[in-house]
Amino acid sequence: MINRYGFYVVVKNTLILIPRNKVVYSFSSKHKPVEEAVPGDIVVFETQDALGGQVVDESTSLESIDWSKVNPATGPLYVKGARPGDTLVVDILDIRVEDKAIVVVVPGHGALYDKEYSAKAKVLRVTRDWVEFGRLLVGSRPMIGVIGVAPREGEVPTGSLGSHGGNMDVALITRGSTLYLPVYVDGALLAIGDLHAVQSDGELCVSAAEVPGEVTVRVGVIKGVQPSYPVLDAGDKYAILAYGETLDEAAYRASEAAVKALAKEHGMSFEEAYMLGSLVVDLRINQVVDPLKGVRAEIPKRYVSLNSLLST
Repeated sequence: MINRYGFYVVVKNTLILIPRNKVVYSFSSKHKPVEEAVPGDIVVFETQDALGGQVVDESTSLESIDWSKVNPATGPLYVKGARPGDTLVVDILDIRVEDKAIVVVVPGHGALYDKEYSAKAKVLRVTRDWVEFGRLLVGSRPMIGVIGVAPREGEVPTGSLGSHGGNMDVALITRGSTLYLPVYVDGALLAIGDLHAVQSDGELCVSAAEVPGEVTVRVGVIKGVQPSYPVLDAGDKYAILAYGETLDEAAYRASEAAVKALAKEHGMSFEEAYMLGSLVVDLRINQVVDPLKGVRAEIPKRYVSLNSLLST
């Protein structure tokens, strides 16, 4: 900004660090905040991997893992001024991951849960550009698997998802994107974890390239409006992040919210917005392996505004 003397000055927000030993295993208003922030503050969340560091190498027996200690989420963070009925804004400024990731398969889990196979862990080397899967190279794209706020009531495990966010496993939640989360309790109580060096839509085998790291975000609050589901700004499009007991239910919810937003944006009837949705809304699978399934409705920004999405 320019001060009254005509000189450029840098306005620095508070930088807050939450270490990776400050974790929760559920999203709930019962958790005491470990830090507080005001809108505009920049917060660094250090995170454990989704297995809580329990898999050291490929010889680790998966039978020895304490499955109650998976999907740790760092936090929660209390954001001052965030009240029920508001929207929490999370600008994802940076994601840094370490140089070793773990991917596992566990019998009875994943998209192919009924197949017979052995439990196995594989260690992957991670560089700035690549994840090394044996001799194959997969492009590195760090993203956040678990990010959410406290639900309106009760307690939701960090391994599941809902309208509060949670274990959404959306590959688009990455550096440069912005997530809009409904606020249900004072302070929102934001927590983040489960980083992946790379993950494809679906997360077929129940894990991706699970890796510890750190996430740098800027938090903000939009007063008096709230989306039905988390909304993601992914550059040239918005995505409504819905969920359901089945993929059909998740797709229905995502479609319903998208059509409602289009109707509001353009002053259309349901019928017109429903037809427009068939032309401009893409339904994508987020994940098929968690207790609740995730589907997103992607809408190019030329057809819908954030205001219409936050009023659904």
